[in-house]
Amino acid sequence: MPALMPTDFSGKVTWLGRVANRATTLEAEPLQEVTVGFAGVMGEEHGGLTRPSCSRVLLQHPRDTVIRNVRQFSIVSTEELALIAASMGLERIEPAWVGASIAVEGLPDFTHLPPSSRLQGADGVTLVVDMENRPCQLPAKVIDGVHPGFGKAFKSAAKGRRGVTAWVEREGRLVVGDRLRLHIPDQRAWQGALPLFGEAG
Repeated sequence: MPALMPTDFSGKVTWLGRVANRATTLEAEPLQEVTVGFAGVMGEEHGGLTRPSCSRVLLQHPRDTVIRNVRQFSIVSTEELALIAASMGLERIEPAWVGASIAVEGLPDFTHLPPSSRLQGADGVTLVVDMENRPCQLPAKVIDGVHPGFGKAFKSAAKGRRGVTAWVEREGRLVVGDRLRLHIPDQRAWQGALPLFGEAG
């Protein structure tokens, strides 16, 4: 029995980019197409099959422990970027300013896609959603370079709208204008925090 179900939802790739050297700048270089391998995109700072653990997983691993890289891609929603910009009092936020790998439009509530959902392109290239990408202050410097004084507002404005991180399940190619079809896990939401069936409430 299939564990993942195709949906009628798809998102259009409106932007592709690559962060070449995060130590220099988080701002991503725009691209028209990328070749996607199991390690991500060649020359991308977040690529690789493994990565050192960071603050997001300190409850599981000491900092800089080598772990599987499930953050090969940072994917954002054009609709959510517009909401972030409006909240900050800006006309727009460019995907490049937040170090995005991909921007898509047309997928509702994008940041809260179920973990392990798949985004699949026409040639079969498949990205697995790891989880919500929590906002941080790193984009502030880039934003301040364009709109001085506005960067500090990004973190709070982006809460629940920062997109998702993802890793590669199947290699292929992505081009601006491609459509990515959403596939979601065929299971109910976890209820472990609720009383078990038959227990007194």
